[in-house]
Amino acid sequence: MAVYAIGDVQGCYEPLLRLLDKLHFDPDIDRIWLTGDLVNRGPHSVETLRHISALGPAATTVLGNHDLTLLAVAEGHVKPGKKDTFYDVLDAPDAAELLAWVRGLPMLHHDDALGFTMVHGGLSPHWDLALAQACAHEAEAVLRGPGYPEFLAHMFGSEPRAWRDDLEGLPRLRHIVNVMTRMRFVFADGSLCYDQKGAPGSQPPDLMPWFEVPWRRNADLRIITGHWAALGYFRARGIYALDSGCIWGQHLTAFRLDAHEVPCCVDCWEMRKVKNREDQGI
Repeated sequence: MAVYAIGDVQGCYEPLLRLLDKLHFDPDIDRIWLTGDLVNRGPHSVETLRHISALGPAATTVLGNHDLTLLAVAEGHVKPGKKDTFYDVLDAPDAAELLAWVRGLPMLHHDDALGFTMVHGGLSPHWDLALAQACAHEAEAVLRGPGYPEFLAHMFGSEPRAWRDDLEGLPRLRHIVNVMTRMRFVFADGSLCYDQKGAPGSQPPDLMPWFEVPWRRNADLRIITGHWAALGYFRARGIYALDSGCIWGQHLTAFRLDAHEVPCCVDCWEMRKVKNREDQGI
């Protein structure tokens, strides 16, 4: 049995199949973890959802910001952007089933035996594992409950940027979701900055990557993340970042968790061709 973590797929279905083939993935024996953002910007979101959901317990996926955007658009609370490409999901005959499956995905996954924790964006420097798991469960309970449409209607927004233990209601849930699905850079006090999306080193001097906060309470964890394509494949300080830019025509990356092998990648030629066509005005 092998266990692999795979970075953001974002509708790049063919590269996903090629990567699984390269890994000799057998769903009867092996397991895959996916860092979220299964959908959007790529050409085959619905095929990706169908394939991963059909794997059942062989696949563990956490929610990403694009997955949550899909849910919000489906409920009519957000207008899709010009670059959104999840219409194939919304128009599919099995849309209700697929959306329900997405809504049931966890915000965070932790495996004591393997010694890894997976989340799409990151963990607040204020959170240890127990608090991170509790916060994830709070958001999951709302998304899976009857009040989820109201939550999706108020999910988007940048406030509050700073964590406080006494946060309540929608502001608390919004901060939890923003940390786990949108976080890249933070200020010295751990509050979130959403404006900077480049690679570490491109940010103003008062910002740092969230995992470089010196007092971070979860520094003892080994954390699998996605979300930050400009960071690319990154492995340091207990962070294993796997979004290597498949959607931008770069790579889809897998990392073996049970043997700590070097990452395995496939190029996303399809998206590179799409980008070339757009650049040429075709």
